[in-house]
Amino acid sequence: MVAQYAKPFDAMVEVIASIEGGSANEEVEVQQARQNLEYAEAQLKEKGIAVKTHLLVRGMSPGEDIVDFAENNTVNAIFIGIKRRSKVGKLLFGSNAQYIILNAPCPVMTVK
Repeated sequence: MVAQYAKPFDAMVEVIASIEGGSANEEVEVQQARQNLEYAEAQLKEKGIAVKTHLLVRGMSPGEDIVDFAENNTVNAIFIGIKRRSKVGKLLFGSNAQYIILNAPCPVMTVK
């Protein structure tokens, strides 16, 4: 999805993985995030798209991390993957996607 928007504009794609940090599984989460970033980078490069990857472990929620990154860098749009959650699930656990949509300094496209 990102590729079809980036290619016509010869855009640089910044792929971000954010981990809040401090959990017992942090090392496993960091390794998985690195693997996911490498995969995304390879897929975009294969399509001829310039890409940079960022692994953020700064103590913020992923939503706050992504909005902060967008505010402090030249970000023209944010693409995020979403999964369906019940209203009670969103109330209890919050929603990083919702935070990004409401607080991002640029347009946000959600992808199921």
